[in-house]
Amino acid sequence: MTTSETLTRAVLTHHLTAFGNNDLDEIMKDYTEESEVLTPGGALKGLAPIRTFFEEFFTAIPTGSDFEMKQLIVSGNMAYIAWASETAAAKIPMGTDTFFLEGDKIRFHTVADYRLAK
Repeated sequence: MTTSETLTRAVLTHHLTAFGNNDLDEIMKDYTEESEVLTPGGALKGLAPIRTFFEEFFTAIPTGSDFEMKQLIVSGNMAYIAWASETAAAKIPMGTDTFFLEGDKIRFHTVADYRLAK
């Protein structure tokens, strides 16, 4: 494992732990004002829009929800995850995220999911 992959895994672990805990302040430590989250609804650049995105996402997947990691790939400073979740609010049979890091921060993050409201 390269140093880059070790750092990517550490940031991804931090990100996923913070996400699972719906810890908005902790998750925001992974981003900067230059970070961009690319979603089906458009590109979100900067901390304020990214914070709003996660606030809304946490309503669909609150802490304690069923979450299954289907695939996790780390290659250098990039990571890809495929996942599924079921909550009181939604059934998500498939979701994907791709992360591109610069140093120890997420520079680009793509996210998409197939979501069925309950």
